[in-house]
Amino acid sequence: MNTEARYASTQVEALADEPASGGMFGWYKHTTPSEKRAFWSCKIGYGLDAMDTQFLSFVIPTLIATWGLSKGEAGLIGTVTLLTSAFGGWFAGALSDRFGRVRTLQITIVWFAFFTFLCGFAQNYSQLFVFRALMGLGFGGEWAAAAVLIGEGIRAEHRGKAVGAMQSGWAVGWGLAAILATLFFSIMPQETAWRALFWVGLSPALLVFYVRYYVDEPAVFEQTKQNLAAAGTKANFLEIFSPSIVKTTFFTCLLSVGAQGGYYAITTWLPTYLRTVRGLSVLNTGGYLGVVIAGSFTGYLVSAWLSDELGRKKNFYLFSLCSMVTVLVYTTAPIGDRAMLLLGFPLGFFASGIFSGMGAFFTELFPTRIRGSGQGFAYNFGRGIGALFPSVIGFLSTSMPLGRAIGIFAASAYAVLFVAALLLPETRGRELAAVA
Repeated sequence: MNTEARYASTQVEALADEPASGGMFGWYKHTTPSEKRAFWSCKIGYGLDAMDTQFLSFVIPTLIATWGLSKGEAGLIGTVTLLTSAFGGWFAGALSDRFGRVRTLQITIVWFAFFTFLCGFAQNYSQLFVFRALMGLGFGGEWAAAAVLIGEGIRAEHRGKAVGAMQSGWAVGWGLAAILATLFFSIMPQETAWRALFWVGLSPALLVFYVRYYVDEPAVFEQTKQNLAAAGTKANFLEIFSPSIVKTTFFTCLLSVGAQGGYYAITTWLPTYLRTVRGLSVLNTGGYLGVVIAGSFTGYLVSAWLSDELGRKKNFYLFSLCSMVTVLVYTTAPIGDRAMLLLGFPLGFFASGIFSGMGAFFTELFPTRIRGSGQGFAYNFGRGIGALFPSVIGFLSTSMPLGRAIGIFAASAYAVLFVAALLLPETRGRELAAVA
C-alpha cells in the first residue's frame, strides 16, 4: 500500500466508529492500535523526562547546605539546564524533520537519562553544572519529537485533548520525583539521598526498546517526506525564519516564553520557598507539593479538553489570567499555611494546564515539512529565555523576599503569554494536509 493510501486508510480506521460526542476521554477509544502505542510511549517518555528534570529542585536545599552554594549559584544550574534544552529542542526538531519523529524520540530519551545518571557522581559544583547542561540537550529534544509525533497522529477535533493528555505525563513524573525525594531524604543521609535520586534517572532508557519496535512514524509525515523526495528537495530548518513563516515563529516563541518563564519561576524555587521561607519539614514540603502536583495533573487534562471545546486562543486567555492571579496570591499575600495548602491546587492547575494547548497549537501553525523544526525551536526558545528566570530570582532574593521575586517574574511572564495568544490566529480544527 502506498503512503497516501495508507494515510487515508489510517484516517478511516480512526473515524469509522467515532460517536457524535466523545467527551474528555472518548477520543482514546477510537484511535488505532498504532496511535495508542505512540501516545503511551510519548506520555511515559515525557513523564520520565519530567522526573529526571525535577530532581534538581528537590536537591537544591541540600546542595546549598552541603556545598555552601548561594541561591544564585543553585539557580544557575537550573538556568543552564533550560538554556541547553533550548538548543536541544531546536536540534531535535530539525532531526525529526530530516530523519523521523520516532528515531529522534529514542535518541533524546537515552541522552537525558544517561546524563541525569552522571549527575549523581558529581563531586563539585562545576561537574554538576556540566552534567546538567548536557542533560538539558535531551530534555529539550524529547518534547519536540513527542509533541509532533502525537500531534500528527490524531484527528483535528481531538488533537488538543490527545496532546494535552500526553503532556499530563509531566505531572506524573513530577509527582514521582516528589515521592522519591520524600522517601530518599527520609531514609538516607542527605549526602547520599540526592545522589540516589539522580542515579534513578537512568531508568527511562529502558523505554527506548519499546519505542524502537512498536511505534510507527505518522502517516502524514511519511507522505510529506515522499513528496519532498519526489520533488528532489529536503526539509530545511532555516525555513522557519523565511518571510512567510517568521511571524508565526516569532509569536509562538513569545507565547512559549510566557508559559515557560512563569512555570520555571514557580517550580524551580517552590521546594526551597516552602522549606526556607515557610519553615516546612521535608515531609510537609512533600505534602504541599503533592497538592500542587494533583492540581497540575488535573489542569493538564481540563485544559486539553477546553482547548478543543473553547478554541486554542480563548483557552490561553483563561489560563494566563488565572495563573497571574493565583501565583501573586500564593507568593505575596499574607496567608496561613492551611490556606497555602488549599491554594496549591489552583496554582498547579493553571501553571501546568496552560501547556496543554501548546503542542496542538504549534502543530497546526507550522507546515509538516518543517513542523519539528518550528515546534522544537519555538517551544524551547521559550525554555531558553524562561531559563533566566530561576537564576535572576535567586540573585534578587538576596535583596527582596523570595516569594515576592517569584510572584513578580511569574506574573510578568503570563502577561507576555496573553499578548502573544492575542496576536496569533485561531487554529482549532485545522487539518494538517492544509499546512503540509
